[in-house]
Amino acid sequence: MAGITTVIGEAELRERRERVFLVLAGTFLSAMTLLNVIGITRFIQLGPMALAVGVLPYPLTFLCTDLICELYGKARANFLVSVGLGLNFLILFVLFLGDAIPSVPADQMPPWQVLQLAAPVALPNGDTVEGSIGLYQLIYATTSGAVFASMLAYIAAQYCDVQLFHFWKRVTRGKYLWVRNNFSTLMSQMVDSVMVISVTFGAAFLRGDIALKAMLVLIGSNYLFKASVALIDTGPFYLCVHYLRRYLRLEAEQYPRAEPRSRTGQGV
Repeated sequence: MAGITTVIGEAELRERRERVFLVLAGTFLSAMTLLNVIGITRFIQLGPMALAVGVLPYPLTFLCTDLICELYGKARANFLVSVGLGLNFLILFVLFLGDAIPSVPADQMPPWQVLQLAAPVALPNGDTVEGSIGLYQLIYATTSGAVFASMLAYIAAQYCDVQLFHFWKRVTRGKYLWVRNNFSTLMSQMVDSVMVISVTFGAAFLRGDIALKAMLVLIGSNYLFKASVALIDTGPFYLCVHYLRRYLRLEAEQYPRAEPRSRTGQGV
């Protein structure tokens, strides 16, 4: 009976650990996807900061990767970042597919599919449209470039965050949780902010549609917002690590082990 209880307890613990990882991974991927979907469709003024709405959920991705680094180790954090990269490619493919497939005949098209323009509009991809524009054409023009830019920034920033997190962990010999949480995130957020704005608005800047000062304001606003959130989430990060270590029954420097493969049917 004791042996059966132990086996059931271990099975429940494995399931608990996988569920927590699934929640963190799901939050990470959802925030990243939301960033790509709403992207630069609207800019908002948040105090002194001018921000694209897609930036709002993005700091969650760094909190999730830091928690996974701390609780599950570097390998699992890198795996999640790689899955997110694949998801970015999927988003780009679906956007391209939706643009490449022919539209239905004009008499079958719902009225909201075509927007009437009062004046010529310059799109982020360099095109200028007059008279009218298809709703999807507008969405594609404003999101595809932003998705590509965020993908490049994502590759650099997220892998940078994971590497720096473990670098600071080695430097501090596993102490000072706030150091690796903040220093890794603050440095990787700078990489992300510079890259995503530079790539997204680089073509518009070269055409003269956006001034250097405006780009610098966007970069500074993005970084200020992300850095502020990174500093604010230090408290929640400590609480989550403290609670989840107890919930997952993990000692310091201990990561969940992979479930051993079943040997059922191997030999009699």
